[in-house]
Amino acid sequence: MPNLVTEDLYVSYGNINIVEGLNLQIPKGKITTIIGPNGCGKSTTLKTMARILQPKKGIVYLDGEAISKQSTKEVAKKMAILPQAPDTPSGLTVSELVTYGRFPYQSGFGKVTTEDKKIVDWSLTVTGMIQFKDRSVDALSGGQRQRVWIAMALAQQTDLILLDEPTTYLDLAHQLEILELLNELNKNQGRTVVMVLHDLNHAARFADYIVAMRNGKIVSEGEPEKVITSETLKKVFQIDAEIVQDPRTKKPVCLTYDLLKDKNHTDRKSGRKE
Repeated sequence: MPNLVTEDLYVSYGNINIVEGLNLQIPKGKITTIIGPNGCGKSTTLKTMARILQPKKGIVYLDGEAISKQSTKEVAKKMAILPQAPDTPSGLTVSELVTYGRFPYQSGFGKVTTEDKKIVDWSLTVTGMIQFKDRSVDALSGGQRQRVWIAMALAQQTDLILLDEPTTYLDLAHQLEILELLNELNKNQGRTVVMVLHDLNHAARFADYIVAMRNGKIVSEGEPEKVITSETLKKVFQIDAEIVQDPRTKKPVCLTYDLLKDKNHTDRKSGRKE
C-alpha cells in the first residue's frame, strides 16, 4: 500500500493554479522521479506532499492519514525533505549539521544522546562522509555538501525521502555519485525515494516509476519504458525525440531531439512557477 498519496490536489500561487486535480500514489519502497518542463508544477507538487506548501484544495495522505492533521514531529519521523540548493548555516561542522536530523526525536532542551551520535556516525558512514565529520561544511565541495544533506535526511530515520533536484549545480561525476547513493539506499535499505529531476536519462536510469507532468497535470506515469517514449516527450516537452535502449542498463535513453516544427507556444501559461 502506498504511504504517500495525493487526492484531487490543487495548489495555487495567487490566482494562478500551478497544480490542478492531481491524483498521485507514490509506490512504496521504490524510486519515483517527477519530470516535466520548467513551470509544470514538479517542485510545487513535491513541496505540497512534504507539507511545505498548503494546497488550495485536496488532501495529501501520509500513511493513510491526512498530513495536515499530523504534528510536525510526527511527520518528520516519517518523511525527510531535501530542498533544492539548501542553505547551510555558516560555521557548522559536518556532524553538527547531520545532528539536526535528530530533532524529531529530541525533547526538552534538545540534548544530543549517545544514540543520536551513533545514528549520526552511521549516516555519515553510509554516505561516505565519516572522514569529514569534524570539517566545516563551508569547506566542502558541492557534491560533498549534497552527501552531508542526504546524511542529515538519513539521520531522521524515515522510510520516505523527498529530494528537489538533488543534482543541481553538480558536474557529471558528482551527479552520478549522488544518484548511485540514493539507488543504494533504496535497494539496500528499502527507503522510498521521491525526487524531481530535469535530466531525462538520469530519470530513466535510476527510477522505478516516473511521473511526467505538464501544466500542473500528469501526462503519463509508470515504469521508465512506458513514460520515456517519443510520443510522451512530444506531449510533455514538445520535442521530437529519438529513444533507444541503453546497452549497459537496458533502460530507455533520449539519444537526440529537436523542437517540434509545429510547436504550439500558446499552451504555456505565463506566470507559472515550479
